[in-house]
Amino acid sequence: MVANYIDEFIMFCVGLWMTGVGFGLLKSPFQARSGQQPWLLQVAKHFKWMGPLLILIAIVLAFAAPS
Repeated sequence: MVANYIDEFIMFCVGLWMTGVGFGLLKSPFQARSGQQPWLLQVAKHFKWMGPLLILIAIVLAFAAPS
C-alpha cells in the first residue's frame, strides 16, 4: 500500500516537472547538438499536455487505491 503512494507521488512530481518544462518555467534538458535526432528537440512541446495529464492520473490513482 505504501509503495502505491510512493509511486503516485513520483508520478505527481514528474508531472509537475513536465508541466514546468512545457510552459517554460524550468529549463529544458533537451539542448540542440550536432547529430541529434530532430524529434528529441520537439518532445518538450508535448509536455504542456502530458504533464497535467500525468498529475491528473496520479491524483485519480491516489483516491482509487484500496485502503
